[in-house]
Amino acid sequence: MEGKEGVDALFLYAAEGILVANDRGEIIRINQSAEKLFGYDKDELLGKRINVLIPGRFASHHDQHIGNYNHRPKARLMGSDLELFGLRKDGSEFPIEISLSPYSAEKGNFVIAFIVDITIRRQAEANLKDYSAELAKQVKNRTLILEEAIQELEKTKKDLHDALQKEKELNELKSRFVSMASHEFRTPLTTMMSSLSLVAKYGEKNDSESQQKHIRKIKNSIVNLTDILNDFLSVSKLEEGRIENIPESMNLKSFITETVTEMKFMLRDGQTINEMYTGNEMVFIDKKLLRNVLFNLISNAIKFSPDGGIIEVKVQVLNFSIKISVKDNGIGITKEDQKHLFERFFRGHNATHIQGTGLGLNIVAKYTEVMNGSIDFESKENLGTTFTITIPQ
Repeated sequence: MEGKEGVDALFLYAAEGILVANDRGEIIRINQSAEKLFGYDKDELLGKRINVLIPGRFASHHDQHIGNYNHRPKARLMGSDLELFGLRKDGSEFPIEISLSPYSAEKGNFVIAFIVDITIRRQAEANLKDYSAELAKQVKNRTLILEEAIQELEKTKKDLHDALQKEKELNELKSRFVSMASHEFRTPLTTMMSSLSLVAKYGEKNDSESQQKHIRKIKNSIVNLTDILNDFLSVSKLEEGRIENIPESMNLKSFITETVTEMKFMLRDGQTINEMYTGNEMVFIDKKLLRNVLFNLISNAIKFSPDGGIIEVKVQVLNFSIKISVKDNGIGITKEDQKHLFERFFRGHNATHIQGTGLGLNIVAKYTEVMNGSIDFESKENLGTTFTITIPQ
């Protein structure tokens, strides 16, 4: 008796829900914990099929599960790979975990079901899942923040590198300027001093022809100095971003003629400038920028052409653009030097004997760019060079 009473007490008063069902799925015994779990009164479930404890959407499959289990009964955890739910008397559902243990007796085969309400566990799992998702979200957000910080750091690093590089270039520019200026200024100043002395000397002798010769030298030296100062002023303005494209309506044909006439005093013995103009005379363009571009291109053509050389200035006003070409028959540009032609301070290897700053073509390219234009050239050594600028209008 004590053994049977002990087993009964364990069954009846266990905190875990326990029920016994026959092979037809009918409940033949159930403890208080199970009755309370499903919301039924004492003995209210006896004789009822176990399906009453299962939500309707699972009931159709449950009979098949009972048949399969009766065919091969063994102790196991039911639905280890499924989410199981119990159905209370009031129609509410709750998650459960069920362990099945079969046994046989004189009256047939039976199954003991151990039922545990896992609502708290499921809630904890859901909370953990939500916490993990939130944690992953925070990690992702912080990763993004870190990536943005790294990108900003890289940008700052690049900006600092660029600033240091620019400062380095400016320092190099200053050094080259001082070196070049000391040389380029010394030559015309020496020429001017020497020619002034000779002008005074030939004045005493009333030798006007010799006087005029040295006066021309002085004028050329002044022009060279003016060119140098204009180049440096242009470079300074470009560096400071103070060059703007301000187009205006103007008579381009008259402007070209005036500019060419103004520059004829720079021509050497026998040199001439020929003009060719086609298209509308009235255009819309920045006069100051164009004058600087023309002045540099024509003065270069004069400097690099031999005595008696011909400089051609050709203008074509098209529907949507203006093309201006300046052609000379001078020393030309070597293939080796052509790729460096528009670099600041660059001077061709075959032009070191000709006075210049090496800034002119760099300025021309920059000014043309400011006018949203482009510059091209063709050159052959000892056969001359043609520069062509194209400016939209």
